[in-house]
Amino acid sequence: MTDALARARDALARLVVDVPDHPEPGVVFKDITPLLADPAGLAAVVAGLASAGVHPDGAPRVDVVVGMEARGFILAAPVALALGAGFVPVRKAGKLPREVHAVSYDLEYGSATLELHRDAVAPGDRVLLVDDVLATGGTARATADLVEACGASVVGVAVLMDLAFLPWREALGDVEVTSLLTVG
Repeated sequence: MTDALARARDALARLVVDVPDHPEPGVVFKDITPLLADPAGLAAVVAGLASAGVHPDGAPRVDVVVGMEARGFILAAPVALALGAGFVPVRKAGKLPREVHAVSYDLEYGSATLELHRDAVAPGDRVLLVDDVLATGGTARATADLVEACGASVVGVAVLMDLAFLPWREALGDVEVTSLLTVG
């Protein structure tokens, strides 16, 4: 494990607060707002997530960082800056003003549609996807499909935490995943 990943995992352990029975009984919500409010903790997490976008020699291996609405935006933009890469948002249906690619997918409790501007990433671009939580993998898979529809390739997914008890790996196949915390 790199120093950046170790520092990021320490920050998560110290600053993410468990909120029992939210949003419904039996669910333990992971509140990241204390992490976001702590400059050193946030910097550690950004560095940990950004480590997914560099080669072992330290050279960037991505051209663009894509963040998923909405908390993915908070994390993906500073990760893009850390990597010297562009930032591109993936939005819910109807939020982007120009021509888009769209993908609909199933959630645990319904369905959703995500959109990406058709010219947001270029053919051949290498893309890192960033979000806060990886659960069923549906949002990450849909985002990867949007990136690939533009002719770009997904080199990895970086998340604050993954929920090991949900089947996200089935949705992502062999896509490389960097998770700072596995919840169990």
